[in-house]
Amino acid sequence: MIVLASRGIRLAFDPSLGQIVRFVVTEGAREIAPLHRAPWDETGEVLPDGLPPHLYHLGGDFFCAPFAAEKDGAPPHGWPANARWHLQNASPDRLSARLSKTVQGAIVTKELWLCPDQPFVYQRHTFVGGFGRVPVSNHANVSLPNGGLIRTSPKQVWVTPPTPLEPDAGRGRSGLTYPATSTDPTAFPAGAGTADLTRYPWFDRHEDFVSAVEAPGHRLGWTAVTRPAEGDVFLSLRRTDQLPMTMLWHSNGGRDYEPWSGRHRACLGVEEGAAQHMLGEDHGLPLTGPGDFKLHNECAMTVSHVIGAVAWPSGSAIRSVELAGGQLVLCGEDGSRREVPFDKDALELA
Repeated sequence: MIVLASRGIRLAFDPSLGQIVRFVVTEGAREIAPLHRAPWDETGEVLPDGLPPHLYHLGGDFFCAPFAAEKDGAPPHGWPANARWHLQNASPDRLSARLSKTVQGAIVTKELWLCPDQPFVYQRHTFVGGFGRVPVSNHANVSLPNGGLIRTSPKQVWVTPPTPLEPDAGRGRSGLTYPATSTDPTAFPAGAGTADLTRYPWFDRHEDFVSAVEAPGHRLGWTAVTRPAEGDVFLSLRRTDQLPMTMLWHSNGGRDYEPWSGRHRACLGVEEGAAQHMLGEDHGLPLTGPGDFKLHNECAMTVSHVIGAVAWPSGSAIRSVELAGGQLVLCGEDGSRREVPFDKDALELA
């Protein structure tokens, strides 16, 4: 395990899977640690053989390529989430690492860095060479034992995949309708009428997945998950031209087989990506489509992403997230407001 730290924030990175196991933000006397861990992680429990490597230590935050797919002999979510990363450079608040496997012929490198008094983990993944298109996503797992309020930057549409995550009632259950679309996340088609995707949980004991395509007209994409009981908010920030989709994995006791066994609950996967295949082909909407990440043999291609957490005593849902110089400005639906320092060059939006 590799530990990075700067004033007010620290993280633990597992190079065996390229996973940010946890990050902790310190504000005054309190610590904010929003990432989820599976109940079987680090317990010594003997798990079934043959699982994808990332499932043995499920949780935290990791990068996927190809996202939600098996290709070129890689497990689900690809080698970046399932193979070792070799450390290249490290300092107390920054590291770079290289994936031990290639992705469609591309060499993949990872950069992580922290800045003093900034409650964010900055990430950059770079593909050098390679060929074809690859679906990618950053996969954060947020812990919501007391529920949460979900808000995002503007979307064109919300879409479920062609088939539910758990179609066999003998193994588990999904609550949404598959496939289905809606422009209103508060009234998404579900088996029992509609579901409000802006709240967690909205159903008991279910496993569901829904994608949202970014609306045009802005470059900063964001997802904000308020945890009212904890008095904080988890933030996920990205460039919309690189990662034009927000995908939400609602994992709340909906899988009855090992290792899930009905006990994997209160986890919201906040997955920011470019993964056209998750939309299916029958949504019937004239989308230009987010596409996938395109590799180029002759140049490097980069994906930037940021996760973070701040104290948010009001517990209000977030209305807006904006960058203003070196500050990230959060506004709540109840009028709450915070400005927090932010590395304005991290997303290369200028």
